[in-house]
Amino acid sequence: MRPNFRFALSLLVATLVACSSASGTKSEDAGDIHLQLGVRYLSMNKLELAKENLLLALDSHSDNAQAHNALAYLYEKLNQNELARQHYQTALDLAPEDLGVQNNLGRFLCEQGELDVGMALLSQASSNPLNDRQWLALTNAGRCQLRLGQKQLAESYFKQALQLDTAYAPALVEMQKIAYQNGDFWAAKGYLQRYLGVAAHTAETLWFAAFAEWALGNKELAREYKTLLLEKFPLSNEAKKIAAIKDF
Repeated sequence: MRPNFRFALSLLVATLVACSSASGTKSEDAGDIHLQLGVRYLSMNKLELAKENLLLALDSHSDNAQAHNALAYLYEKLNQNELARQHYQTALDLAPEDLGVQNNLGRFLCEQGELDVGMALLSQASSNPLNDRQWLALTNAGRCQLRLGQKQLAESYFKQALQLDTAYAPALVEMQKIAYQNGDFWAAKGYLQRYLGVAAHTAETLWFAAFAEWALGNKELAREYKTLLLEKFPLSNEAKKIAAIKDF
């Protein structure tokens, strides 16, 4: 599962658990049950079962913003981006003040290249003091700023995210990359160590780790990272590129 999908799903599960605490009619309860099942199946990557339950949730209540939000996320995983867009937009129309929906649609639009509209939604979500997960929206805003070519502004967003949650892995990995690109190799090493305290290596973290250690003169450790990259992610672009470097 792609890292940003994994963390988006964690937020989605937490949001839906909170929403399910209120009791309602039998029809509402049935819709809530299907919604919860759909999200659980999503977390298990059982996408057909997830889709079946989320559609049943919408059959019970077509105006359930969280069901539209979850179904949009599922269609995003399936690379059915037009359906994802439709359901995210419906979720926002139904619940325009929902911070989770603002964040999800903003992130999605930025990834689709609609940077200004996406950034506007992420700014709303990240600046709202009622948002108890501001670090997630701030990190997505930082990624959107990177797509806009605003690296300094992106760095500011990532640092704000880490002030709120010092162990938020997506922000830590972004800061590892930025520190490396800025030539601050010790900082890149430090961000990686913090990241590894909460998450596992990816091809990208190993790539930047190898080159940061090489730049620091730790060539043996750099080669260890290279070997690990080739062993764990042999089909990745990073592995292919580093394997082609003869004197590494």
